[in-house]
Amino acid sequence: MAGNHGDEYEGQIAVSNLARSLDVADIRGRLILLPMVNTPAAEAGLRISPIDSGNLNRSFPGSATGTPTEMIAHYIEEVLMPLADYSVDLHSGGSSLFYPPTLLRGQGHSTEETKALLDLQAAFDLPYAWVFTGGGGRSSSARTAMGAANRKGAINVMAELGGSGVVTPEILQSTERGLRRILNSLGMLPDYQPDARRGTQELNVQGSVYAYSAGIFESTKSIGDNVEVGETVGLIHHPETPKAEPEKVSSPYAGIVLCSRAMARVERGDAVFQIASDAEAEADKA
Repeated sequence: MAGNHGDEYEGQIAVSNLARSLDVADIRGRLILLPMVNTPAAEAGLRISPIDSGNLNRSFPGSATGTPTEMIAHYIEEVLMPLADYSVDLHSGGSSLFYPPTLLRGQGHSTEETKALLDLQAAFDLPYAWVFTGGGGRSSSARTAMGAANRKGAINVMAELGGSGVVTPEILQSTERGLRRILNSLGMLPDYQPDARRGTQELNVQGSVYAYSAGIFESTKSIGDNVEVGETVGLIHHPETPKAEPEKVSSPYAGIVLCSRAMARVERGDAVFQIASDAEAEADKA
C-alpha cells in the first residue's frame, strides 16, 4: 500500500513498478497492490485530501457512509484487510521531513507474531527499524492503516522512505528490492533470488525537536549524527532583523538523528529533527 499520504512518492512509484514488472504466473497466493490508495490527495500532491481535508492515516476504521476519506478507510479495513495475512504500508517524510529508509513495527503479541514481524524486518532489510513498545493487537484503537491491519489480524509493517517532496534513486531502489525480498520470504515470489542481507539497526524513538519561533532554520546536525541532551542542533535566523543573533535550537534527547526537516523556513511548533536511541544498547543497560 502506498499513497496513504499524497505527498509521499517513493512507495507510489515502487508499487507501480512492481505491478508492471511482475508476471502473474510467477506469483503464489493473493497479491493486492495499491500504489495510490488516497487518490485525491496523491493526485494533488498533498498530505491530506483536497476534497474533505481528511488525513487517511488518521481516519480508520472509517465509515461506509462518511466523507470520501472515511469511505476509503472503511473499504481498506473492512473489505481488503480481511483478505490479507500480511500488510506493508509505505510512507516517507512527505514535503516537510526526510527519513533514511526505516521500517516501523510493533513488538508482537505472541511468539509467532513477533517472529513473523522479525522475518519481515529481515526481508525488507532497511538500514533502520523503529520498534514500537506498546499498542497493536486485535484491540488496537489506532486510526492508522497499521491499526486497521492489527484489528483484522494481518501481520504488518510500515516504512518511512525518504521524503522532502522528491524521489531519491537509492531509496527507490532499496524500496523495490525490499518489496521483492518480502514477497520471496513469504513464498509468494519463489523464483526471485535475494541478495545477501545488509543488516538493520533497531531504534527506540525518543521524541522530536521543535522550532520555538518562526524564521529560517540552519541545521548543524545531519541524519545519523550523535546528539547529547541540551546540545545545540540548529539555529533559527531572522534576516528581517539582520543584527539579531540567531536563536539556538537544543535537543531535549540524547541519541542519533533519525529524520530532519526538509525546508529551511519554519514556524513555531514545526518539527526539525527526530531523535532515536539504539535499542540494543538500551537493552544491554536494562
